[in-house]
Amino acid sequence: MFVVVRSVFWLTAAYMVIAPGVDLPDGQALAAQAMAAGTKAVSQQIDKVECADIACLGGKTVIAAALNASPPVGTPMHASSTTRLAPIPRPRPDWAG
Repeated sequence: MFVVVRSVFWLTAAYMVIAPGVDLPDGQALAAQAMAAGTKAVSQQIDKVECADIACLGGKTVIAAALNASPPVGTPMHASSTTRLAPIPRPRPDWAG
């Protein structure tokens, strides 16, 4: 009997959380907002670092360039480059038979 009561409780809780007719948030838009907020927070922290030598300035420049050059979240797989640098699998050497 306890199993039935526990099942009814969890099914009711799941129904209240995932009610029919409720629109779920767009995952891609939510991920894009999270990436933008994270990038902004990291760039603000990098700007606060005081640099006295050229190595520090170079590091800040590289990090800033990497933050700006990242592709947007949700880029479709077919939009990426399909150029291969080497054939896969590699061809067998002649001496291997």
